[in-house]
Amino acid sequence: MERLRPWPEVSPSARCLPFSNTHRSGKPAQIPRICHSFGRVEFSARTGYWWLVAGFLSCDAGFENGRKHMGLLDILRSKRSPGGVQPGNGAEPCRAAPSVGAVFDQVSLGRGGNRIFDGLSLDLRERRIGLVGDNGSGKSTLLRLANGLLSPQRGEVVVNGRRTTQAGRELHLDVGFVFQNPDHQIIFPTVGEEVAFGLIESGQTAAQARQAASDLLADHGCAGWIDRAIHDLSEGQKQLVCILAILATEPRILLLDEPFSSLDLPTRLSLSARLARLPQQIVMASHDLDLLRDFDRVIWLEKGQVRADGTPSQVLPDYRAHAAARGALMLESGAA
Repeated sequence: MERLRPWPEVSPSARCLPFSNTHRSGKPAQIPRICHSFGRVEFSARTGYWWLVAGFLSCDAGFENGRKHMGLLDILRSKRSPGGVQPGNGAEPCRAAPSVGAVFDQVSLGRGGNRIFDGLSLDLRERRIGLVGDNGSGKSTLLRLANGLLSPQRGEVVVNGRRTTQAGRELHLDVGFVFQNPDHQIIFPTVGEEVAFGLIESGQTAAQARQAASDLLADHGCAGWIDRAIHDLSEGQKQLVCILAILATEPRILLLDEPFSSLDLPTRLSLSARLARLPQQIVMASHDLDLLRDFDRVIWLEKGQVRADGTPSQVLPDYRAHAAARGALMLESGAA
């Protein structure tokens, strides 16, 4: 069993570890930004990388970036620590919950003194679900509740039959999360390492994981990418790598938080077509309403409440009209 050993040089005022540029020697590579690391760092002999194990990152990558890497470390630690969740030994499933999907039962959550959700209840079973709403409406928070990055203060969230507050490692393996900015998600310097990481941590050898990553890349039109450097990729290519890295571990649910916002139209259409062919359930927050036209269900959130819930043809025209009216009002008031 691998033993993780601490890196004593880290202090509260140190640079954060450059997760996407860490050398195999374990020494931090040069990174373009200064940020602070709170907590401790440990070395994984299995992967040859240093990891933030406790605390969070405070930098331009944001709080959730640190939480994401903590989530990966939860997987590492659960396989090695006596108190970790072992396969087949997780939280008891909720019999009333769907086997695939998410249930929000009277969920309340506040952050920074603001109430985001107050008794929200939703049953998300459809294969393709879109989330729309103005900034601050609760879309990103809902996704983070579904993948365990946030926990409800009241009520419960049940995903694939297990409460998110108890599911632990099973939730990370069952639910894939794609961030808006791929630079906040990618942690390795090459495409092959990024795609293979989850496979290695699920028990495959490095050779098996590399071959599986190569096959997956080829299946999605990316043959020959295995040794490509991440920094040589376009934004759209990096976002595709993020999606494939998640798909490698075969999660049953994909959560996407405005994944195409920084991409040009051809890349958006290409990635959207790829997602449409996937068997996984997809829940996607997006301001691009055209991408949601063929979804099974669209939920319009406003100030943490469900304002409309139905098919795209029922919800999207009303939300588009709302957005147009609000935009006109902002223009008149000089806010835009």
